Amino acid sequence: MERRNFIQAVMAGSAAGAVAGAHNAVAATATGASAIGTDGKSARAQLAALAHKMSEPVLANMAAGTLKKNFALEVSPTWDGRDKGVAYLECFGRLIAGIAPWLALEDDGTPEGRTRKRLHQLALQSYTNSVDPANPDYLLWKGPGQTLVDSAYFTNALIRAPKALWEPLDAKTKQRIIAEIKSLRRIEPPYINWMLFAAMNEAWLMSIGEEFDPLRMNVAIRKINEWYVGDGWIKDGDAFHFDYYNAFVMHPMLVEILDVLDQKKGAFWNGKPEELRAQAVKRMQRYSEHLERFISTDGSFPPIGRSLTYRTAAFQPLALLALRKQLPASLPEGQIRAALQAVHKAVWTAPGNFTRDGYLTIGFVGHQPELGDWYSNNGSMYIASASLLPLGLPESDTYWTSASQDWTQKKAFAGARFPKDYPVNY
Repeated sequence: MERRNFIQAVMAGSAAGAVAGAHNAVAATATGASAIGTDGKSARAQLAALAHKMSEPVLANMAAGTLKKNFALEVSPTWDGRDKGVAYLECFGRLIAGIAPWLALEDDGTPEGRTRKRLHQLALQSYTNSVDPANPDYLLWKGPGQTLVDSAYFTNALIRAPKALWEPLDAKTKQRIIAEIKSLRRIEPPYINWMLFAAMNEAWLMSIGEEFDPLRMNVAIRKINEWYVGDGWIKDGDAFHFDYYNAFVMHPMLVEILDVLDQKKGAFWNGKPEELRAQAVKRMQRYSEHLERFISTDGSFPPIGRSLTYRTAAFQPLALLALRKQLPASLPEGQIRAALQAVHKAVWTAPGNFTRDGYLTIGFVGHQPELGDWYSNNGSMYIASASLLPLGLPESDTYWTSASQDWTQKKAFAGARFPKDYPVNY
């Protein structure tokens, strides 16, 4: 199938009715856009269309208490037999973590703004339903260890957009969320990336002035720093894995946990949170330089390692640094915007990424269930929303208004000048 206009392609196969009608509001902003927008306005319209496509079926159903009813589950052929109900927490938690900064933007009268406002209201109702035991979409808080993993994305969204997603909630819902998160201390995280999930929950509790467990934060921070192998790369436990877990979990969560610890002046034995955060940001910047060089001239990137079906979540560090206005000088905003847009085109214009009802499928580029791991379900795939983080920057931001630039591989294979790459150790 020939790739179509970016927005037409990602919108293809949408659920009918209200979902399709809402999609049109976003798609209308990009009339005449090329297959990949080289200017910031087109790029933003395309990314907003993708965010809406990904979010609408999940939030509209969860706000109505019908997500479990209408979200048909798909699991990997090697599924390990755990309670499939965890898929709904994975779906909502991972999605909301990626779109939270976008939902937090001020309301405006643009088509994108109207769509965003509606999704924001659906998200708030979804949070309410997620912890209401009487609601059909009450999530699997009493479930297996996987619940700890995805609770961290659930709380990460609240850290990323507290005024938009936490403060408007009613008192009963807030107390229910706090109780559910604290109850997950029953799960002992293994000495791998899971330690950051436990730490993220405690960081969120700390951020709202609740009682928190400093040990679950401090041990995680120490272990991640012990596992740092140099030049921006972190091991996942005792062994080094050449995959994208530095992007999915390690760098972003470490930095955001340290944000809270520093902002709240939390204690850290024999260490200063502000220095640890500065170090973590530098390491994420260096790792992001590698990620940018992974992006080929057509936006494709190496299909390596575990959890490959998380698709564009592999570029969460670049997206997060752009959102935080912390891209290193070596990665200009116009260059990163163009590179990430090429990645989104390479992945999301392929057929098969979404079901006919508009939900994500298991796959890397399209529907490829055989690529799923033993823990993979279609709810897991919503971590791909992490690549949408720059939408949290307003349309007037320099990320969107700066001139597009070729990224490293485009320069290299065009015979143009591009910078050498040398190892850096922080």
